[in-house]
Amino acid sequence: MSGEPAGTPYWDPAELPPQPQLQGVVTADVAVVGAGLAGLSCAYHLAERAPGLDIAVVDAEQPAAGASGRGTGLLGPRAGPALDRAVRRFGPRTAGRMHRASQQAVRDVIDLCARLAVPCGLRPGEQLMATRSPAGLVALARQARAGRELGLDVPVLTPAGIRDRVGIPYRAALLHRPAATLDPAALTCALARACADKGVRFYGRSPLLALHPGDLVGPELVLPHGRLYAGQAVLAVNSAAQALDLPVGTILPLEVYAVATEPLSTSAYEALGGRAGHAVVDAVPLAPYYRLLPDGGLVAGGGTASVPAGLGAPRLQALRERAWGRLERWLRSLHPDLARARVTHRWSGRIGMTGDDLPVVGPVPGYSDVWYIGGCGGHGLALSVAHGAHVAGALLGEPEPGDPLPWHRSRAPRLPLRGPVRPLLRACVDAHGWAVRRVC
Repeated sequence: MSGEPAGTPYWDPAELPPQPQLQGVVTADVAVVGAGLAGLSCAYHLAERAPGLDIAVVDAEQPAAGASGRGTGLLGPRAGPALDRAVRRFGPRTAGRMHRASQQAVRDVIDLCARLAVPCGLRPGEQLMATRSPAGLVALARQARAGRELGLDVPVLTPAGIRDRVGIPYRAALLHRPAATLDPAALTCALARACADKGVRFYGRSPLLALHPGDLVGPELVLPHGRLYAGQAVLAVNSAAQALDLPVGTILPLEVYAVATEPLSTSAYEALGGRAGHAVVDAVPLAPYYRLLPDGGLVAGGGTASVPAGLGAPRLQALRERAWGRLERWLRSLHPDLARARVTHRWSGRIGMTGDDLPVVGPVPGYSDVWYIGGCGGHGLALSVAHGAHVAGALLGEPEPGDPLPWHRSRAPRLPLRGPVRPLLRACVDAHGWAVRRVC
């Protein structure tokens, strides 16, 4: 590849099921809006558990066109705030349940890949949350202490233990298991094909414009060229909830950034984790991270997030250039050979963040038989699949095992997105450790 780096490559659309634009009046037992991992997981589990159910999946574009097709493929346990903050907010019992639920979500995705026989580059491995800074040492010490008190399998790695895995002079790390890396677009599209095989209908290029409570049964979904009447609906639309004015609290759209390199030298590839498939996350807010690719390249992400709302195209592009430049400087600091590695891809994507760092997975207030999924805050690869399965069970009337988890709720906190109170948003962002930046 020559010239400027390209954007992230998409999964071949020829591999996707037919997706005509929705026109006229259409009915379904269940309408799923959003053909990302959360929506498709919900449709898949509904079709698997209730064969014969009439399910329609509607998307503004096509499967994997949004965040689920633009992720960097880190599959690891994390749900909501860090362990020590989760203990302070929810108590030890709930904090432990949260972390174990996120570990189970990782296992479920690995099992799902095996069931679907997904050619998605799945590489089971370990995820290291590591640090080279004094502030990172303090943060890791707090999390390690909380993990020990909760009886979780989150061992601490000394510099010697880190060197056994990656040749970077980190001072300490937490080892998260189970973990893996994969191509999330491939998984998303494989789910779409599996849904189609089970009789799920797809409609593409059909953005949801409005949602109305049904007069008799179920909701009415208004689309550009038609209407969809369903007995039940699932809105797996993440931060698009704001544009639809859904009463689910603030799901703040943040733009995050990633880069990928050409295949590395053998020495650099092995020093950074090699064939073992380790992924490394830096222990700072919105941490930069990297993972290795099966072809010998490297993907890096994180480090910066921005609030893109209200920015014109030139300012938004300038912001992206700054974010990519910062990320490239970080990855080149990892190993001397990376100073010469060519960046072949640069891209960005939107995630949904809430004011308390927890997703929202629950019924939409004021609408009977409508559920919402969103706000995973950059930890959506495993959680989105888990949330889709949870909502499928709820729609089918299956009892929830145990007490509800903190993200099984209908609303997130409200945040000031505009007007003179906007500085409060900055304060909230800083309090949660998000490194949100804008071009001045």
